[in-house]
This record gives sequence, structure tokens and C-alpha cells, in this order.
Amino acid sequence: MRTEWTPQDLPGQAFYRLLTAVVVPRPIAWVSTTSESGVDNLAPHSFFTVACTDPAIVQFTSVGRKDSLRNAEATGEFVVNLAPEGLREQVNATGTPYPHDVSEFDAVGLARETSRAVRPPRVADSPVALECVLHSTVRLGDSTVVFGRVVHAAVAGEVLVDGHPEATRLRPLARLGRDEWSALGEVSALERLPYRP
Repeated sequence: MRTEWTPQDLPGQAFYRLLTAVVVPRPIAWVSTTSESGVDNLAPHSFFTVACTDPAIVQFTSVGRKDSLRNAEATGEFVVNLAPEGLREQVNATGTPYPHDVSEFDAVGLARETSRAVRPPRVADSPVALECVLHSTVRLGDSTVVFGRVVHAAVAGEVLVDGHPEATRLRPLARLGRDEWSALGEVSALERLPYRP
């Protein structure tokens, strides 16, 4: 027997909490941006995925108008850094609603690394950085989906196996429900089955 709800049954944030508890695990876009006045921002966004392969476009959702969204709209650039398990505390701390003129890099004590193709810096200790130029945004209710065309990718050599990023070396964090986080569990390979008439 199932328990069933509509969004009207669970007012306020309750249906949001239901969605984030069942759409799991969610990868984290650790988005770095730079404001027009030069303040570097860094924030985790757990509504994140690949949107298109050709051209290469990734997307993240800003629930509300966060600095990541404002800066990306104003400057047209952002970087998606992989959020690794070893930086869990720092990833969480960058979700604190600091004032616009405070850089999360400095507040949390994270080192910057200069990007190759865009102005916002990379997180130096993140194993992957996807440098993006803003493609478009779509407003959906209280949220905005941000699409970025990847113009440069940088991957740390220690996470590569035969030139390919290895998940067990990346050790990506993921968000679950409530205040729950997840690390990479067991990894197994399963090839797709070709259609055979």
C-alpha cells in the first residue's frame, strides 16, 4: 500500500522536501562565478546534469535568485567544479548565505586556480572544472535553470585511468533528502544491450 499526495496536500516546503528525498542521489554542481565588481562566489547546486552533448551544455538550477545566477547572467560565465568527498565540509559551508560582497573562497579557506577560458576561478582542490559560457536561462516558478556551454574542461591527472576520468578516483559527493549527503558506493559495470531482431 502506498501513501499518496498531491502538491496541494503538502503545503510550503513539504512537497519540495518530498521531491529532494526521492530524486536521489543528486550530483552537485559546485558553481564558481565572479560578480561585475570582482567578488568571487562559490555555491553548491544539487539540481545539476548534462543538458546536451553537441554542443556540450550542462545545466544547474538556482532555487531563488542566488549569487551564482545573478553573476552568470551579468557576466555570461561560470565554472562547474566537481564536489569531491574529501571537501564535503567546505562544499556544505559554501552553501551558507554570505553577503554579496563576501567571497566563499575566502570565507571557507579554499584556494583558487586560474581558469583558461573564463574569468571565474576554479576550485584548486577540485579534480574537475568545466568552464562555461552562459547559453540561456529558463525561469520556472521560484527557480531558474541555467544552461552553460562548456568551452574548456580540466581534469586532474590523478583521477584519470587510460585517459578517462575514473569514478572511484573522482569520489563525487551527492545530495539526498533533508541534511543527508552521500559518497560513492559500490561501482559495477553493465554494458548496454544492442537490439538484435
